[in-house]
Amino acid sequence: MEDGGRAHTAIVGWACTTLCLVSYAAAFSQGASLSACSDMMPRHLRVQLHSSNSNYVTVHTNMSFFFPGDKVPVTVRSTRDYMGFMLQARKVSNNEIAGTFIFLPPGSKLLTCFEDGDTVTHSDKSLKRNLSFVWKAPDQPIGDIKFFISIVQSYFVYWAKIESAVVAQGGQN
Repeated sequence: MEDGGRAHTAIVGWACTTLCLVSYAAAFSQGASLSACSDMMPRHLRVQLHSSNSNYVTVHTNMSFFFPGDKVPVTVRSTRDYMGFMLQARKVSNNEIAGTFIFLPPGSKLLTCFEDGDTVTHSDKSLKRNLSFVWKAPDQPIGDIKFFISIVQSYFVYWAKIESAVVAQGGQN
């Protein structure tokens, strides 16, 4: 009976661990958590950060400057499929998140880190490659910005804070 009790305990322990891991993983399949807002790092178990210099993703816009209230198209291009992402615009001066996203592609959703719609993340784990967004600058001057994206290729492999070129705020003295 003692062996039967041990086997039962082992099976129950295995089942609980498996359910916890599955529910933990399922939570991230529907987008980044709010805990990733400040550093844009996935909160997966045992993830492997890769150098942003060796990534296969670019973030760019066709605008080199913007004015307060402007709508700025942002394109994320990749040579490989990935499952998850988090995209933000940040002020060059102090690294604060700025503006809001007003157009999102399918498979993505808005996330509120500090302000409604200031961050975009994935809404499902379908494979993604090239995505287009529209970011709206705040109505007040904020200075120059950069777009940052973190990409999750798989549950264990990711690149954090891949950055765009600087997009200058026009009309500054």
